[in-house]
Amino acid sequence: MSIVSIIYFSGAGHTAKLAESVEKGAASVNGTSTNLISIKGEDIVNGRYINEGIVNMLDESDAIIFGAPTYMSGSAAQFKAFADATVGSWFSQKWKDKLAAGFTISGAPSGDKLATLQFFQAFAMSHSMLWVSLGELPGQPNGINRLGSWVGAMAQAGQEPTNEAPNAEDKLTAEGLGARVASLALKMK
Repeated sequence: MSIVSIIYFSGAGHTAKLAESVEKGAASVNGTSTNLISIKGEDIVNGRYINEGIVNMLDESDAIIFGAPTYMSGSAAQFKAFADATVGSWFSQKWKDKLAAGFTISGAPSGDKLATLQFFQAFAMSHSMLWVSLGELPGQPNGINRLGSWVGAMAQAGQEPTNEAPNAEDKLTAEGLGARVASLALKMK
């Protein structure tokens, strides 16, 4: 059994919908157990993430998929507070050789989402993790990877309600990322 954890922060609920799609994809791979973990406001006190139990859960995972909306050309501050709280796992290299991947969403087609994915990638590299790309060509006929990313899954949502955005194509892209990470995690076990 392989454990894939998806940890994310969602402001308006759109990132949560994307995270659910990532988990759906990971869970579709036989032999995979998933943890869907939301970074909650009450987990952050004075700008610091305080939920050590979540960090310990991630220490036990085989793969970790990071998600947050892109705000002001980067990851939401709530995710950064979580990232900063993983210093103990970093110091002990508890995530070394675990798989990592990421997903993000913003209002514009570009919206500087690449900067957020690159933050996730650099964060994973500092933990000595192995980054998993999206693994999909851009602009496929079924809409997968319509925004043309290789680093991770990107999605777009403006002010639409969460039952309208992210759209079906972006959710399918996120599912593919989850399934890819889960499949590779099983191969590595």
